[in-house]
Amino acid sequence: MHTSDTPTLCYVTGPLGMAEVMTCDLVNGLGSLMVSDLEELVSSVLRLRLPDNTKCSFPITVVIPFRSRYRGNYRDIIVKVVDQASRVSYVNPVSMEGNYGGQKGSYAEVRVYTLGVFAVVSCLRKESYTIPKKGLSLKLSIDSRISLDYLPGSFTSPVIAQAVVQPVESSLLSALKSNRDVYQAVLSTSPLLYLTHPSSQPPRRTLALTLPCPPNPDRRRSGEDGDPSHPRPTSAAPIQDTPLHHRIRAVSASVKPSRELAKEQLVLLGWKEEQWNVLDNVSVRNLQNGLVSFELMEHFERLIVLRLQSTVRPSYLAAMVEEIEDSVRRVMVTIVLRRQRQDPHSVVVAALPSRDLSWELAKLQGQAYCGPPEPSGEIAMSEGDQLRLSFSGNITADQGPVSPNTITFHHQRKSHEYLTLAVVDPFGNYSSPHYKGLAVFHRVPRTQLKLRITSRLTSAKVMPHTHSDSLSDELLAWLCEELCEEEAALLLLALRVKRSAVQLARLRAPADSLPRQAFHVLGLWRRSLPSHTPKGPLLARCLARAGRPDLAKELLLREGGGGEG
Repeated sequence: MHTSDTPTLCYVTGPLGMAEVMTCDLVNGLGSLMVSDLEELVSSVLRLRLPDNTKCSFPITVVIPFRSRYRGNYRDIIVKVVDQASRVSYVNPVSMEGNYGGQKGSYAEVRVYTLGVFAVVSCLRKESYTIPKKGLSLKLSIDSRISLDYLPGSFTSPVIAQAVVQPVESSLLSALKSNRDVYQAVLSTSPLLYLTHPSSQPPRRTLALTLPCPPNPDRRRSGEDGDPSHPRPTSAAPIQDTPLHHRIRAVSASVKPSRELAKEQLVLLGWKEEQWNVLDNVSVRNLQNGLVSFELMEHFERLIVLRLQSTVRPSYLAAMVEEIEDSVRRVMVTIVLRRQRQDPHSVVVAALPSRDLSWELAKLQGQAYCGPPEPSGEIAMSEGDQLRLSFSGNITADQGPVSPNTITFHHQRKSHEYLTLAVVDPFGNYSSPHYKGLAVFHRVPRTQLKLRITSRLTSAKVMPHTHSDSLSDELLAWLCEELCEEEAALLLLALRVKRSAVQLARLRAPADSLPRQAFHVLGLWRRSLPSHTPKGPLLARCLARAGRPDLAKELLLREGGGGEG
């Protein structure tokens, strides 16, 4: 099916006469709502519908063209369907290659029993398997290096389990280490392993697992904490003369053991009670070919092994794994604005993955789009995030029949917006800064987009400020007075406060006042959160993770009016 101004959107096979009344609309504006965590859109978003009271005999066959740049054992191609009752379902294609309309290519063919919004997405592969009473020894087809051994009698009856593997690229680990000195001791990681077992049947026997965790890539260091010719500092200046962000580094060094040349260590972390925990009681053993093995008596939904060069505080490791989980969902993106060489008023704005920047700029150059301005710096974006574009100064944009100057970022699809610029005052003095134009981008996370739509559907009333907004300045000031230097450093690490916020706090508060510096940092953190985020509970959880559950409890009591202000 196609429209008059677009190429073929999809092919539908159904009962005779159905094609005469069925409509297919291109609704790419819903792209943000068609992807969930770790999913990537690889096709157009389509809406199939019939006039009201029209009967249709199901199933029907829908064939959607798609293009996937990244394939492999870890990812699957699947069709996502949202029906008219907003129920989400996933349909495995019966075929992914074909020849339609004289064009051979990638086409996802599915048989469906409902109409609604359709899209082809790339998602992490889920491997399901049955564990009989006699036990099971399994190598995952996703990654044959990963094996799971269930002893006989692990369950009283056969159960179905599921495994998902998220690889962690070495470049991601390097980026995290470059941003946080406390992570320098981490040499490598295993993939993130997600396991789903029936909660109604706890395991009765141990589960043995084998995961890949590459050895130290630089054997020349022989377990040393750094290059001997460039030693890392192990002490810091006195507290009174040290800025807060330097103190955080000093804390990370002070918690290391005195013997810097410690032997490599393997540490296992598991997800339990809504947080990552270091499993100190589990012994992780080295095997050949970069494999490690361990045994568990209880099941964890998520597991990861870290290879360490020296001892690292457990709270730092938990914070790092949280950052790894966040980072695998994000892509470094560069924003580009290019003008048509023959018509400078015609521009294209694009959000491009930074690693593809040179290639994408060359393609734009081939289409007669050129600069200036220069590309932006890198920003982190997740699949389905939006960039809202506005203009100020002496430039405006013709929005045309559709409203948004909005770019929705999709890692495997073009994230472009074509605009026509206009000059507000063509007779202005162009040498004056007042007549220059400015393009401003606002990033809107996909999670906020979903929340806005949900709240709009729930109620059209304007909601007053809620309890989540009651994290007052007085409460933050009290908290900062209660924290010592090490606790403040751990709290900022748990909150994932950016280094730029710490540097800004240095400028606003005296170097010898830790509470005032911490207060400014927490104020910046509070303002960076969406208004609907429950800030008090989030801060309390991070306080507990930083080793002060007593302050976390007191914070919630004071926030709720149950304690003295």
